Amino acid sequence: MNNNRYYTLNNYFKSKYKERVQKITVDGGFSCPNIDGTISKSGCIFCNNLAFSPQLRQKEKDIKKQIEYGIRFAEKRYNAKKYMVYFQPYTNTYGKLAELKSKYDIIKEFKNVVGLAIGTRPDCVDEEKLNLLDSYTDQYEAWIEYGLQSARDKTLKLINRGHDYERFRQAVLDTKKKRLKICVHVIIGLPKENLKDYIYTAKKLAELKVDGVKIHPAHVVKDTTLEVIYKKGKYNPISFNDYVQSAATMIEYLHSDCIIQRVGASAPDDMLLAPDWINEKDAKMAINNYLEERNSWQGKHINNK
Repeated sequence: MNNNRYYTLNNYFKSKYKERVQKITVDGGFSCPNIDGTISKSGCIFCNNLAFSPQLRQKEKDIKKQIEYGIRFAEKRYNAKKYMVYFQPYTNTYGKLAELKSKYDIIKEFKNVVGLAIGTRPDCVDEEKLNLLDSYTDQYEAWIEYGLQSARDKTLKLINRGHDYERFRQAVLDTKKKRLKICVHVIIGLPKENLKDYIYTAKKLAELKVDGVKIHPAHVVKDTTLEVIYKKGKYNPISFNDYVQSAATMIEYLHSDCIIQRVGASAPDDMLLAPDWINEKDAKMAINNYLEERNSWQGKHINNK
């Protein structure tokens, strides 16, 4: 883990590729069954993709041009030479197989792209789609990123997720039969959750031995159900200190070789309502420092065999 108390994505990339690999996020033009009426039209209570996915605010929708722009930007800012293309907004397996393949295949036009990451929902994959994604592992490092947010069914129902934990677990088990790597998104600070719930979720992910986890702080953005709840005084966003301590504790319960891909969040200033600290504080450094102060580390509380 080098100087880190937990295993970061940068650690992983540098160990495998001996240099920086920069993720480039693109908008594949997909929708989501939780907003188009297939499951519901209201979506998850915290979700406004315009806030979570800045590329949606750009006019450019051509995937190839988005990748070209991302490479130019990353090369100039980070001196990156290798890239992973990340289909991020909405549900990127929500479409017909031929459509998915035509969009994913665009990465083949870039010789310096070494990886593909697909963000999706556990109820939007099947054998054919997993086989398609698995086919990219012949040439690329391929990840599938599942939104879970919490392993508690009561929370999934509360946030209008549209699936339960068992559906997620089955999707992970099906995916593990392939050569794909699995990253799971979780949120700290959702309504009516506390440290016990975060530990419970971490333990479940450790049992499944997922390859990666993204930990996000819950935050309120405009035009969401959570905004309504917040403005009625029925939801108090998590403080920075509580988030750092909770995230660090989750990390203590995750398998030691699980890649912690992200531990923070951001949102455009014109859309963020609370908490302000998500754009101001360095959660990554604070979590590492908290673990160091406690002489703790990733996987401390579980059997890593």
